[in-house]
Amino acid sequence: QVQLVESGGGLVQAGGSLRLSCAASGSISSINDMAWYRQAPGKQRELVAVITSSGITNYADSVKGRFTISRDNAKNTIYLQMNSLKPEDTAVFYCTANVRVWPTRPKDYWGQGTQVTVSS
Repeated sequence: QVQLVESGGGLVQAGGSLRLSCAASGSISSINDMAWYRQAPGKQRELVAVITSSGITNYADSVKGRFTISRDNAKNTIYLQMNSLKPEDTAVFYCTANVRVWPTRPKDYWGQGTQVTVSS
């Protein structure tokens, strides 16, 4: 089995910063894309940022220039550095990873989520 554990959420004032971490563990053969999603109250879950195994990144327009996704392949961990936070960034942030557990095909796994609250 594979587990993803997020950490680093919390309460911050507008304009502040937070750094989220997500560590994957278990019987992992390889990890392809890893990503951060978020879900605000009453809204659909949306993609925030994604990073490939080779480090190529892509961001939602709403976070470009403010958020940075990074990855440590040796630790099976991704990070999300969030700067210049806005109240509209308030959401539960979820980590996901496309993981291969040999000999099965890769599948997506999700973390339990971490709350980020930005006060005005």
